[in-house]
Amino acid sequence: MSTALRSPWLRWGLAALIQLLLVALPLADRLSVHYSGAEVTLALRPVDPRDLLRGDYVILNPAIGEVDVSVVGSPENLQAGDRVWTVVEPDADGIYRAVDLLRTPPAAGRIALNGTVRRIAAGNRVLIDYGLDAFFVPEGRGREIEQIDSSTMRLVVAVSADGRSAPLRLLADGKVLLQDSAF
Repeated sequence: MSTALRSPWLRWGLAALIQLLLVALPLADRLSVHYSGAEVTLALRPVDPRDLLRGDYVILNPAIGEVDVSVVGSPENLQAGDRVWTVVEPDADGIYRAVDLLRTPPAAGRIALNGTVRRIAAGNRVLIDYGLDAFFVPEGRGREIEQIDSSTMRLVVAVSADGRSAPLRLLADGKVLLQDSAF
């Protein structure tokens, strides 16, 4: 062992630096999505109110989490666990809806969320997980949010060019209920 690595201060310092890097890398990834991603507003599907509050977060169910392949089309032989890109475009109200489902990233200029197929459901529906199913809230605010009509709720997310997404704001009737920080 070299003389420099025999110093306990240097070894502890290296161990601390490695731990800080392990914490900082996911935060840096999230920050890059927050600050460089395109803002997209998604509709939320109603969620069983008994499951809406679990601890200090609200369970979300983005409408694009259930894609009707008879409307948008589907890649051949799609199975649970497959990676997919859901291309979204705004409707007349500015809500982004699924317009295409792809196995590979779309052409530049199209906004697409990268997700994993959870399962293929009856009725030509593909259930997809984008990692947008929970929004952390301050303690005690969950019950208040639970009482709001979910049909008026929207989730604003940042979507990076490679399809990564992160929640930014939870809206109800166009007003900000909660805002997520990158941390």
